[in-house]
Amino acid sequence: MSASNKVVLVTGCAKGGIGYEYCKAFAAQKCTVFASDIATRFSDMSELEQDQIETLVLDVSSDESVASAIKTVMSKCGRIDILINNAGVGSTGPLAELSIDAIRRAYEINTLGQLRMVQHVVPYMAKQQSGRIVNIGSVVGRVPTPWAGSYCSSKAAIHAMSSSLRVELKPFSIDVILVLPGSIRSNLGNNNTAKLAEYEWKLYSDFKEDIAERARASQGAKATDAAVFARHVVKKVLSSKPPKEIVFGHMTGLFAVLSWSPLWVRDLFFATRFNLKKKVTLKSNL
Repeated sequence: MSASNKVVLVTGCAKGGIGYEYCKAFAAQKCTVFASDIATRFSDMSELEQDQIETLVLDVSSDESVASAIKTVMSKCGRIDILINNAGVGSTGPLAELSIDAIRRAYEINTLGQLRMVQHVVPYMAKQQSGRIVNIGSVVGRVPTPWAGSYCSSKAAIHAMSSSLRVELKPFSIDVILVLPGSIRSNLGNNNTAKLAEYEWKLYSDFKEDIAERARASQGAKATDAAVFARHVVKKVLSSKPPKEIVFGHMTGLFAVLSWSPLWVRDLFFATRFNLKKKVTLKSNL
């Protein structure tokens, strides 16, 4: 695929996130780029305009918002060549206590949000008989971790949907690419940690610090720089024969080993890593 003048729509592009870097990397390849995010973060994309990147308000949880944004791109360019389904939210907490509303939000944004974008953009790509849809999964969608079951499962669903879509969209010459980031430096860790202030765990009060550690686990000193990650993904996406999966970033090697390990090895690793080997005596006033 020649990058020149390819029309790219990216979701979740506030400054400090990976989507912001995707936009800059595509623009550097002379693509026509549309960056999008929710209204409350719209101003966080303002600096992208210096790179001739257009900005749009787009809420992936709203059919009306998605339809409006895509129609805007089509009216200006007449086509959409690449969709980067990047918008997402973190979700940290034990599944036995995390609120259903919080879990529902993770699925609404991370899973249904990506599918909603697909359903709205596919008719245009099918008509032009070309297009590339890039869905953002995660290494934890393949190897789930404790304290983040809602996030992991929302990403695992993306993996399954991408595998189905990859075959279902072949008749229309639409490629589907699944990206599995490892540990990538972004605002995700800070956002996850901030959300934990809303919760007072009952069953898991003894694990408060361990849960917080999981919230910031992907943002360690060795996390891959978001700009480096974005440039790697963009190069693969724009290649003449893009891969079906792009796995890149710090800790991807570890998770590859864990994915092949017996479950008892995986369980022991995570139980040790997140302090889940200790026994807890419940208080009577729960």
